[in-house]
Amino acid sequence: MRIIENTTEFQLENRSAVALGKFDGIHLGHRRLLDRVLKQKKQGLRTVVFTFDTSAASFFLGETKELSTRAEKRAVFSEMGIDVLIEFPLNKETAATEPPAFVTRYLAGQMRTAYLCAGPDISFGKGGAGNYALLADYAGNCGYQVELIDKVRVDGEEVSSTRVRKAVREGRMEDACRMLGAPYSVSGIVVHGRELGRKLGMPTANLLPEAGKLLPPNGVYYSRAIVDGRSYRGISNVGYKPTVSQERRIGVETYLYDFEGEIYDSDIRVELLSFRRQERTFGSVEALREQIAKDVEAGKEFSESLFLS
Repeated sequence: MRIIENTTEFQLENRSAVALGKFDGIHLGHRRLLDRVLKQKKQGLRTVVFTFDTSAASFFLGETKELSTRAEKRAVFSEMGIDVLIEFPLNKETAATEPPAFVTRYLAGQMRTAYLCAGPDISFGKGGAGNYALLADYAGNCGYQVELIDKVRVDGEEVSSTRVRKAVREGRMEDACRMLGAPYSVSGIVVHGRELGRKLGMPTANLLPEAGKLLPPNGVYYSRAIVDGRSYRGISNVGYKPTVSQERRIGVETYLYDFEGEIYDSDIRVELLSFRRQERTFGSVEALREQIAKDVEAGKEFSESLFLS
């Protein structure tokens, strides 16, 4: 997958099918957009995702936490078979672009758009005034076909990144999963921790997510981890972890039931499946060991009920 970033000066060589959106969380509505674009490959078009390098919520409203890191989004788009990802710079200059100029310069000119799909709440350009109606008005003169993709509904309500974010913040991981079409996950590199789990006979994989990654409330979660393409059942603790610099950061510490060997410096994706219990302090190491054993047993029963392996 070709990635275009940190520039507004680019030119696509081939006619393209474009999915236009924010793509925070890549929920079922986003996946519907992506599926429609991918079908255009049969027409000989290059598949393109156009999104901003910073979310509008972050740029305009100061929202500091997002459902998906840039690396996580890239991985999903690449796995789905997208040809080109454009991470368009969102700054004072580009945010002031008049919507018609945005369409004629970027969509029609530089991206050579032949097919474009977007959701009903799409907004772009100065003041967010660009919308689906404007895209449709310019379609004929600019030589592209535009398609409106309806919202997906789950539990009777429209799926949105805002709704997914609320579910994650409240620890409702099953609800988040239904809206995302996949478990909510955290990705990164396994780092060294205090090795308390190893001393307890239960070595764990420690992950320190990027600062902008939204995490559910601190506590213990049933989980699944993907390492080197293989899936392992596990149980994870979300909570503050000491670092080498003594900085307190929230991390995800996961015990993998069926894993043997070294895992440090490996890429890992931890899927948080369901909330188990709140984080709490134990009076002794033995009490902690007993609770972890109970958590693991409950986690194995949980994963078996989901036919996980």
